[in-house]
Amino acid sequence: MSTTWVVVADSSRARLFEQDHPRDALQELKDLANPRGRMKGSELLADSPGRAFDSEGAGRHAMSTATDPRRHEAEVFAGEIAKRLDRARTGHKFESLVIFAPPEFLGLLRDKMNEPTKGLVTRTLNKDLVSLKPDKILDYMNQ
Repeated sequence: MSTTWVVVADSSRARLFEQDHPRDALQELKDLANPRGRMKGSELLADSPGRAFDSEGAGRHAMSTATDPRRHEAEVFAGEIAKRLDRARTGHKFESLVIFAPPEFLGLLRDKMNEPTKGLVTRTLNKDLVSLKPDKILDYMNQ
């Protein structure tokens, strides 16, 4: 048996499916939510940036954040998905992996996955399919 896992994800939701044979229907295994992925950057910041004093003179200025808070949340979520996939890989839950995600999130997932898990990826598609029904996702797999 050659089990394929299908990951359909964006920055706020990831759905994991399993398919035992290429013509089988997709069986949804898990629906992961990341509500922080839908928040505005200003909502993600706990409070205003800190203030700093200049070393000379009486000037003060706001300190800026190094990373965009929305991107940071997406990176954290991509890391959680990558860890889950690695655990499933080491547990021999699948032999191949298909990933559908919008371009930026697909890139984050690739960055967070380790090499052995990346080696099982047989197909990717830069498209947001997270809200589609399993039979519609299967249509994209069969194209």
